[in-house]
Amino acid sequence: MSELKKWIIIVVITALFGWAVYDLADKESQESTPSEEKSSGTKMVAEGESQSTPQNGLEKGQKAPEFTLTRLNGETASLSDYEGEKVLINFWATWCPPCRAEMPDMEKFYNETDIEILAVNLTGTESARGDVNNFVQEFGLSFPILMDHDSEVMAKYQVGPVPTSVFIDGEGRVQSVILGAMNYDIMMQRYEEL
Repeated sequence: MSELKKWIIIVVITALFGWAVYDLADKESQESTPSEEKSSGTKMVAEGESQSTPQNGLEKGQKAPEFTLTRLNGETASLSDYEGEKVLINFWATWCPPCRAEMPDMEKFYNETDIEILAVNLTGTESARGDVNNFVQEFGLSFPILMDHDSEVMAKYQVGPVPTSVFIDGEGRVQSVILGAMNYDIMMQRYEEL
């Protein structure tokens, strides 16, 4: 066999091998990131990095929808009770790992700023009310815990995944919506923008 034929065969085999590896890797990446069309169920937990530009829902500058809910301690609370104050509404559940992850930073943030945090628990998704009490005690939460039994406020705020956080300025207008867990630095950044 001539030297030229050997080189042509080596190049062809190498090209075929490279194409096969590329094709295999492409198929695996498509399978590992399912599209919405392939998804069979609703996933409510936000995973990965937090996002500040939701695909739908509340718009920056929009007046925050009014609501009244019962607090964990039995008292009622309305958004209008906090008129003139900076407010963070955090939608969460005890079964949500990212919600658990952000709570220590949220408690620290609450204690170190003048923002009011209204932690709206998606009570209708909980196994038992006792789960909420245990969660609050476990993390030593001191901010108001509001119980959204019928997911009414969740629907008003067009919340998809949890946690979702809505920052509201002193004029009652939405300034940002964060999908996913936040850390202390993200909370402070959003606070300083209010």
